Amino acid sequence: MRKKVYIAYTGGTIGMKRTADGFVPAAGYLEQLMDNVPELKSEFLPEYRIGEYEPLLDSSNMTAGDWLKIANDISDRHSEFDGFVVLHGTDTMAYTASALPFMLQGLQKPVVITGAQIPLCNIRNDARENLITALLIAANFKIPEVCLCFGDKLLRGNRAVKVDADSLDAFESPNFPPLGTVGIEIKINWDLVLPPPKTRKTIKVTALNESRVAGLRLFPGISVDIVKNFLQPPMRGLILETYGAGNAPENRDLVATLKAANDRGVIIVNCTQCLKGTVNMEGYATGTSLAKAGVISGFDMTPEAALAKLSFLLSQELSVTKMKKLMQTDLRGELTHP
Repeated sequence: MRKKVYIAYTGGTIGMKRTADGFVPAAGYLEQLMDNVPELKSEFLPEYRIGEYEPLLDSSNMTAGDWLKIANDISDRHSEFDGFVVLHGTDTMAYTASALPFMLQGLQKPVVITGAQIPLCNIRNDARENLITALLIAANFKIPEVCLCFGDKLLRGNRAVKVDADSLDAFESPNFPPLGTVGIEIKINWDLVLPPPKTRKTIKVTALNESRVAGLRLFPGISVDIVKNFLQPPMRGLILETYGAGNAPENRDLVATLKAANDRGVIIVNCTQCLKGTVNMEGYATGTSLAKAGVISGFDMTPEAALAKLSFLLSQELSVTKMKKLMQTDLRGELTHP
């Protein structure tokens, strides 16, 4: 029997229609286009069902509520399908790919997020290959993870970042090897794939209800007042994007501001601005001062993953001490301890 894959079509470039005002999402248009792609009728591809979202979104408009809709969609159909493909715009794809692993506890089947830089309606496009590859992976490879498939790579979702606005290889996983490569054959690095859950037979969906989290990128000469205003109540969590290996200006007022927020229970996570590498808060005095103020290391997490994880933890009834410990614990393959 042919495998069955559910396609959650949220919107994005892949299914957009050309208009006088540019490309826009159009209800029913992607399915119409797919019906005219002969390869999608091949016996070597799985049967698929499309769940088209209403409204279809440009991914710049994606919210945590939309993540919950996707997570519930997958949970409700987890026993019915062999795998899942989420069609999504590229602009915030890495955020969705980072959030879903924390929301879908007990996932046993592949969830493959993909999209395109060029819509399927164009004669020359990357949509066709990305879609076919995602369907093949979702149907034939038992990867119990949320993945991001784009171009010639299959990436762990919460390790992926968008690195290029123009290239067809738009995504990378700077601090973790690809889960798979797409060439003449699709090759999976099985030693990197997370093991399936041992006991849970159904998915538990956790909503990311805590929106009082934010990211702040340091820059030379940043005003302490900006940081202070950023950390005002009701803020509960901050991803602080620092220099190099986790360094910040040696500014006594800045450190005092961070410490005051920490003392109020705000969780501040140190992530590097560098695309690649890890935070080491013991290497330089500028990093050590942050640790003394209560800032915790995000190690090699991407800012997208750190933001999703912090929202996930803050959405539960946990103590600040427990949340800080879990932020520095690998829960879904999102970080590597040095």
